[in-house]
Amino acid sequence: MNQTIHKASPISLTMSELTTLLSSSGSIFEIFACLLVLHLIYQRVRRRVKVYLLDFTCYRAPDSNRLPMSTLLETIYLANQIDQESIDFQARVLERSWLSNQTSIPPSLTEIPLKKSLTSVQTETMTTLFTSVENLLKKNKLSPRSIDILITNCSLHAPTPSLSAMVINKFHMRSNIKSFNLSGMGCAAGILSVSLANDLLKVHRGSLALVVSTEALNTHWYIGKDRSMLLTNCLFRMGAAAVLMSSNEQDRGNAKYELLHVVRTNKAKDDRAYRCIYQDIDSELKQGVSITKDVINMAGDVLKMNLTSLGPLVLPYLELLQYVMQNVLCKIYKPSSSYTPNFKKAFEHFCIHTGGRAVIQAMEMNLNLTKEDIEPSKMTLHRFGNTSSSSIWYALSYLEAKRRMKKGDKVLQIAFGSGFKCNSAVWRCIREVEPDTDNKWLDFIESYPVDVPDSISIRPC
Repeated sequence: MNQTIHKASPISLTMSELTTLLSSSGSIFEIFACLLVLHLIYQRVRRRVKVYLLDFTCYRAPDSNRLPMSTLLETIYLANQIDQESIDFQARVLERSWLSNQTSIPPSLTEIPLKKSLTSVQTETMTTLFTSVENLLKKNKLSPRSIDILITNCSLHAPTPSLSAMVINKFHMRSNIKSFNLSGMGCAAGILSVSLANDLLKVHRGSLALVVSTEALNTHWYIGKDRSMLLTNCLFRMGAAAVLMSSNEQDRGNAKYELLHVVRTNKAKDDRAYRCIYQDIDSELKQGVSITKDVINMAGDVLKMNLTSLGPLVLPYLELLQYVMQNVLCKIYKPSSSYTPNFKKAFEHFCIHTGGRAVIQAMEMNLNLTKEDIEPSKMTLHRFGNTSSSSIWYALSYLEAKRRMKKGDKVLQIAFGSGFKCNSAVWRCIREVEPDTDNKWLDFIESYPVDVPDSISIRPC
């Protein structure tokens, strides 16, 4: 028996069936609308949070803290705590250090007898920290209570309460501020603090972060005979910097720079690297920070590690391709020297940590930099000395005072520190930067750059 199969036509739908269909379509539309809203929210959430540098300021000690090299040698001699051979060694280092007679140290270190005490180091750190923070807040007309995140770093002075608590107490900041204090991280702690601020600002969107970097000289001023420990007396000088960062998109109009990348590398697992900058006691039980001869080799190794990670993030594709091809050829033919990428194709400016003459010269050679490229760091070392973790900000301040920072320019900050570590940060200038009246170079920037001789004489003939 044949059966006829009838297919229903939409035209033949009854009124009740049509009502049901429209009702289900309404539910589908509502679901689609909800999904669309969720998608838009997801896209907004996953969008990369941009972190900006709004402003920064550096500490400049009063002229009364100025330490001419001859005064330093005379103070050491009159203190009568080390032998003549150790005094002569420090004189030789100073003569080839690139430091000028304008660098500064705390007054407690020029007194006879030398005053190394908790009171002295507290006075020193409070002076540098409080002055830097106060100047930055005042310049930007900010209330201390507007700060959401506070990060302080000082390698060799870690009191209780912490330095971050000290700043909060001084400026009466909010009770729910997220505060961190970093110690023992060496001269690379300035960029490390920026890295921490960057991570926190991305999590806590729309927040304002204050980063303060300094070093305490009174704590590690060495009065023994170990030459590796005497080096710190010759290189380190008084300084600090306060940096204001934000992840609020509305702050872009007031910002100077946008943070693009931060790369951190260390070789602490290697014993030689771990001990090349090391706080210890000498054979006479006197405390100091030892800088061994391995430091330059370790710096070269960790620099290579850092740039290997940084290169793919910043180098143009053609430069990367050439680098890869050269590496392949090197493995096949094993030439005496390897190819170094041209990082000048990625950056217009370089702010190298002023760890000393040897550090700056090594960077100049390894990255094939010009005299103009190393000028900010060389002039910073000459005028302010090695101010540890804050030195990269003095170098950037020099570039601003020289009116060299143009919109779109990229600047590389790179620093080495105990551990042994190398940290780098890449910033992009987002507007024309004019030096403000608070710039610590402004009073004498017209006389720079100056000719820095490789050697001077500070000892009587």
